Amino acid sequence: MINISRGQVIAVAFLCLLGLAFAVPNALDRKFLEKVPGWLPSQTFNLGLDLQGGIHLLYSVDLTDVIEDRMQDVRKQVRAAFRNAEYRVKYLRLRARNQEVSFRLVDPSQEETARRALREVISDLGGSANALTGASAHYEFDFDNGRGVMRMTETGRTALAKRTVDQAIEILRQRIDPTGAIDPIIQAQGDDRILIQVPGEKDPESLRRKIGTTAKMTFHLLHPSLDGTQTAEAPPGYFLVDSEDGYRQRYLLVEEVALDGQHIVDASQTFQDGRPVVSFRFDTSGARQFCKITQANVDKPFAIVLDNEVISAPVIQSAICGGSGIITGRFTIQSANELALLLRAGALPAPLSIEEQRQVGAELGQDSIDAGKIACIIGLILVIAFVVVAYGRFGLFANVALLTNLVLIAAALSLLQATLTLPGIAGIVLTIGMAVDANVLIFERIREEVRAGRTPLSAIDTGYRRALTTIIDSNLTTFIAALLLFLFGSGPVQGFGVTLSIGLATSMFTAIMVTRLLVVGWWRRAKPRTLPI
Repeated sequence: MINISRGQVIAVAFLCLLGLAFAVPNALDRKFLEKVPGWLPSQTFNLGLDLQGGIHLLYSVDLTDVIEDRMQDVRKQVRAAFRNAEYRVKYLRLRARNQEVSFRLVDPSQEETARRALREVISDLGGSANALTGASAHYEFDFDNGRGVMRMTETGRTALAKRTVDQAIEILRQRIDPTGAIDPIIQAQGDDRILIQVPGEKDPESLRRKIGTTAKMTFHLLHPSLDGTQTAEAPPGYFLVDSEDGYRQRYLLVEEVALDGQHIVDASQTFQDGRPVVSFRFDTSGARQFCKITQANVDKPFAIVLDNEVISAPVIQSAICGGSGIITGRFTIQSANELALLLRAGALPAPLSIEEQRQVGAELGQDSIDAGKIACIIGLILVIAFVVVAYGRFGLFANVALLTNLVLIAAALSLLQATLTLPGIAGIVLTIGMAVDANVLIFERIREEVRAGRTPLSAIDTGYRRALTTIIDSNLTTFIAALLLFLFGSGPVQGFGVTLSIGLATSMFTAIMVTRLLVVGWWRRAKPRTLPI
């Protein structure tokens, strides 16, 4: 342990300097960091909601429409299965309503054939075709005098709810934090709720617009002759939609969706004739469909519907086969940017309704930061004083390693762009006390070797060698606890686990490498006959 090569010295020095480079930006002004060249470290760790204030929101997910849409898909699959040449089941009144699919068999003797067709449908939908009433089945069906009903099981509802909430969380993350710099907390609460905490947010209304807008976009053809303002009831195959474009109050649209907005892969705010507009681009499949639709409907209006409102209904001048288009309307630059962001992130799979809203002031966060600073400073001073009194010159070496440890923690948090919360500060304060544990173990072992009559060189070498196993064991057990906090905790508990884990790793490095480097370097220069420990 006493032999340190030049390569090891260079490696330790390089890591310490690299840590200092990544830690320094946290002490610099944000405006100054914006001017720093891109090749220099400029990342900083983020402050959590409890430190810099922000918005706390709790939303509930309305699964009613999701289940209805799902059962409409099931209806289509049942119809396709019954018409399959293998079954050819004759049926009447195949409907999807009240969250179930119902039908009546023309010939009740085909019930067994219909059962086999429905088992195939359930298998295609990802359920269990063999255990239709078991816990693994997502759908079930039954017959009564030729009338069949197919419905979703509780297991299926739970699975659909989880998929819907998970998808909504990913879309909300893209809407709220498109650049990845805000680092909000967005997580599921129970089966149908989503918790959102956005540090530093000052405009709750803007945030709620981003979150609450479903952003479901569809493209529809219009009725060839009837204007929506001239009829009170839509004829079969059509539906009335309110207008947001300022030209009409209502539009009469073809019920069948000509093109779904899910095919949009990019959108951005731009200008046309000096007015803000939103340009968008389709994926390959959407571009192909858009081309066919515009080719077949030249000189006809084509409505763009967002959340059941017509935002634009331009007349198709010619076939558009480039896979891109422009949405015009009464946009401001801000509203056009917001719409482009929503289209890029995608439509929410289900409507969200606000359950709770809180705005956390920055004053509480500043008080927490000040209290955390005071705790860190007092803890640091007391630890430094104790180590110097207890171990003399060796205590000074341990204190240098302790300061290096704090720098490396700040560098690691900056490199990960982690969010620092009040429990995270508690983790750092705890790390200050724990950081010298390894040095205490080593120094006490060296003392024992000196008392046993070993020479200074032999005592240092043996002390580091024999204390290493104990250091690894003690830090490993604490690291396991920190890892469990991160894996099974949430929010602030995870933050505590992260800072504690980083502190353990850096304290081991500074104790085993940095302190040893300082001790061995001093011994090589001074060649003392006795150790001042």
